[in-house]
Amino acid sequence: MLYRSLFPRDLFADLDRLQREIQQNFEISPSIRGLTRGFPAMNVGGTPKSVEIYAFAPGIAPESLEVQVEKGVLTVAGERQLDALPEKATAHIDERFAGRFRRVVTLPDDVDTTAVEARYRDGVLHITVPRKEAAQPQRIIIQ
Repeated sequence: MLYRSLFPRDLFADLDRLQREIQQNFEISPSIRGLTRGFPAMNVGGTPKSVEIYAFAPGIAPESLEVQVEKGVLTVAGERQLDALPEKATAHIDERFAGRFRRVVTLPDDVDTTAVEARYRDGVLHITVPRKEAAQPQRIIIQ
């Protein structure tokens, strides 16, 4: 019975209420991917030889994208232009993001930031950051 005096209310109900209030106050809307996180959507992963970053930015000209690495931080920035509506047209729903954007990814310490490659194709920006040669796994021969 001691726990009832320490926790007089239902904690799970309070946590549920708090989550609802946060979503309402900050206008966070859940989507298929969960809570929206920013534009462009990104996948970040790694292999033993590189860190792979995919930024999904359809409809953006490659010239308007900027990829920069500074002090172990990779920045993807750019701008998506707002599509003009035809004359006398009304938009009922407008969910496509337009404007400036910026996403930042902290890179691990074992990458070589002097050899970063970026390719843009079919709306997907693929960035490859190779790992340093010293960080590569090495097989040790047992004698």
